[in-house]
Amino acid sequence: MKRISITMVMAALVLMALTACENAVKQTAEIIDLPRAETPESVSTAMDIFFEQAAANSMDIHSVMIVKDGSVIYSKWQSQGVDSVPHVLHSVSKTFTATAVGLAIADGKMSLTDKVIDYFPDKLPAEVSDNLKAMTVRDLLTMSCGHDVEPSFRNASPDQDWVTTFLAHPVVHEPGTFYLYNSFGTYVLSAIVQQVTGEKVVDYLTPRLFEPLHIDKPMWEESPQGINTGGWGLYLKTEDLAKMGQLLLQKGEWNGKQLIPAEWVEEMSKKQVESINPGTRIEQAEERGMTKETSDWMQGYGYQMWRCRPGCFRADGARGQYIIVVPDKNAVIAITSDVEDLQGELNLVWEHILPIL
Repeated sequence: MKRISITMVMAALVLMALTACENAVKQTAEIIDLPRAETPESVSTAMDIFFEQAAANSMDIHSVMIVKDGSVIYSKWQSQGVDSVPHVLHSVSKTFTATAVGLAIADGKMSLTDKVIDYFPDKLPAEVSDNLKAMTVRDLLTMSCGHDVEPSFRNASPDQDWVTTFLAHPVVHEPGTFYLYNSFGTYVLSAIVQQVTGEKVVDYLTPRLFEPLHIDKPMWEESPQGINTGGWGLYLKTEDLAKMGQLLLQKGEWNGKQLIPAEWVEEMSKKQVESINPGTRIEQAEERGMTKETSDWMQGYGYQMWRCRPGCFRADGARGQYIIVVPDKNAVIAITSDVEDLQGELNLVWEHILPIL
C-alpha cells in the first residue's frame, strides 16, 4: 500500500508540475507575442503588390505587421533584416508620452487644466506674458500652446536648459486657439511627468505599460538635463508597435487588466483640434494644394495622435513610422520605414491594405 501511495503521490506531483508548466507556457505566449494566424492568400497577394508599388515609388519600407481580430495575419521585414533591433520611432514617441500623461492624471498627480508655468517657477523669463500664463497641459497635448513658430533645441548650448528655452519663446497666440506642430511642447510634457512622478517617462511607463506588454525596457533619448525627449527618441520593435496599437484598439485593456483608462484612450484618439502637416500652417493648405479629401494630416489632431481619412487614428513618425488603428475592422497596422513621401505611403496603405482587413 505504501508503494502505491508513494507512486500515486509522485504521479500527482508530476501532473501538477506539468500542468503548471503548460499554464506558464500559455501565459508567456499570451504576454510575449501576439497570437499568429494563417495568412490568407488574398492578404499575401495584396501585400506583394503593396511592396512592389512602394519599391516603384522609391519607398524603403522596413517592416509591416498586420493584426486582425487580435492575431497577426501578416508580417514582413526587409531592408533592415529581422525584427531583432529596435527601430527609431521619431514622433511615434509622442503617443507614448501622452500615455504617460494620462496615467499620471489617473494617478492624481496632474490635470489637463494645470498651468504650465506652475511647474517651473524657477525657469520663467523675466517677463511672463498673459498668454504664457494661460498655457495648460491640454494645450501642449493638442499642439496649440500659442507659439507662432516652433522653438528648437538644436542650437542650444550644452548647458542651456531646454524647459527654460521653451518658456522664453514668444507665445504670440492665445493658447488653445492656434495649432502649430510643436515637438518641444511634448518635451515639456515629459519634463512635467518626470517632475510629478519622480521618474523619467520611460521608467514611469515600464511597470505600467512596457512590462505588461512584455516589451523590453526601451532606449529613449534624453536632454542634457536627464529628461526623456518625449516628442522623439524612443526605439521599439515592430511587434512592440503592434502591441501598443492592439492595446489602444482594446481601449487600454490587456489580458483582463486596464492598463490605460478607456476614457483617456478615447480622448487621445479623437479629434481635439484642426490640424495640418508638421512644418505647415493651416492657412497655407490651399496654396499648397492640400485638402481634407487628400491629406491625412488635415483630419484633426487628438492628444499626440492623428485622425486618418478612413475614420481610423494613428501614431505617426518622420520617415514613415506608423501605428494605425482601424476600429471598424478590428485591426492594427504597424509600419517602420525610411520614406520621404509620407502621404504617398499612407495612400498605399489605404489602397492595398485597408481593403483586405
